[in-house]
Amino acid sequence: MKIIKVFPDSLGETIGIQPGDRLLKINGKRVQDEIDYQFRMTEEVLTLDFEISGRMEKIEIEKEYDDDLGVEFEEMKIRSCANNCVFCFVDQNPPEMRKGMYFRDGDYRMSYLHGHYITMTNMGQNELNRVVEQRLSPLYISVHVTDIEQRQKLFLYKKDDGLLAKLEYLTNNGIELHTQIVLMPDLNDGEFLNKTLEDLYHYYPSVKSCTIVPVGLTGHRKGLMEIKSADKKYAENLLNGITRMRDKFSGKKSPFVLYSDEWFILAEQPFPPLSDYGELDLAENGVGQVRQFLTLFEEESANFPRALAFETNITLATGTLVYETFQKEVIPILNQIDNLTVTLLPIINKFYGESVTVTGLLTGTDIITQLASKNLGDAVWMSHRIINDEGTLTLDNLTLDDISNAIDCPLQLSNDSFLTLLNNLTHA
Repeated sequence: MKIIKVFPDSLGETIGIQPGDRLLKINGKRVQDEIDYQFRMTEEVLTLDFEISGRMEKIEIEKEYDDDLGVEFEEMKIRSCANNCVFCFVDQNPPEMRKGMYFRDGDYRMSYLHGHYITMTNMGQNELNRVVEQRLSPLYISVHVTDIEQRQKLFLYKKDDGLLAKLEYLTNNGIELHTQIVLMPDLNDGEFLNKTLEDLYHYYPSVKSCTIVPVGLTGHRKGLMEIKSADKKYAENLLNGITRMRDKFSGKKSPFVLYSDEWFILAEQPFPPLSDYGELDLAENGVGQVRQFLTLFEEESANFPRALAFETNITLATGTLVYETFQKEVIPILNQIDNLTVTLLPIINKFYGESVTVTGLLTGTDIITQLASKNLGDAVWMSHRIINDEGTLTLDNLTLDDISNAIDCPLQLSNDSFLTLLNNLTHA
């Protein structure tokens, strides 16, 4: 691992490490990444193998349990997915986007660190052993289907990737797993779905959950397999089976089978109460995210100001998926505040296609195009999900300042807290 920074007064500085040097082994075991480093540095007596100024050197140290070298390593390279799934969203990106938008993340370390769903197809026994040794738990697994022939057809992988054997090894060794099925009409539903759930439930409670989400299809599928989208009737039929599914695949403190928010919106059915989700927190996978937001909104509304000092007009912009929910549940409450008028505007996804409805996949260009000609008032409010994890750029590489300047109105983002937005009004 290449060291790019050594902090002053650190153990690394004391033993003479410089930027550009490499840490190779700890106690004779190779160090591949920062997870390895953190795991192996817990020993109090260490033999460290370095490449220092081109020379191999061993350095023995004694340290406290929680001491480290005080260095920064170069960013680890993420391992790509081995599949070419017919429904992969990466293949549905339009051309000429930044390179990272076409990368298929198949790295179990990202699954452990950030909750990314991976297929495990490219995981061999060495990687499985490492997961067990270092207790990299929980992991998040994209399963989609367990029938071997259908799995090969959907993953475009030429052989059995041994999914169930991998699940058995991990669960037998105490690794907790959360799984996901991207549901595609006529491709992995019906008997395929039942078999997949039965196979996964065999490992319950180590396989703690299985989330069912609708396939996401963009307007950029030229040359790809034809896949049907889920419509209102399909969503209604699926949700009609919730009770049967949960009776058959019962959980203890939390349900085993979960349904993402899109199903309830598609079917125009109310969201379940938070208690229906038990102890699980899979909101970042779209499970209970809207219900969490509405619950927070209701709790915060008790502390909303009754009035603002000056007349204020705000535009709230969202993706089309939650537009009706916001129109019904949010706007009437906000507009009860004296001197505050909030107008809700839906942003249609022209970049990916109108079938993509979530706010998090809106581009800065679509936001600008659809808001620039509007009377937006004093500010525009949107969800933080329109920008990347670093909080800097939209999908099409625009900054918040770029958007604000283009629409001639300040754009403010919320981490789902309207109370914070109200408190931040400069004349509130």
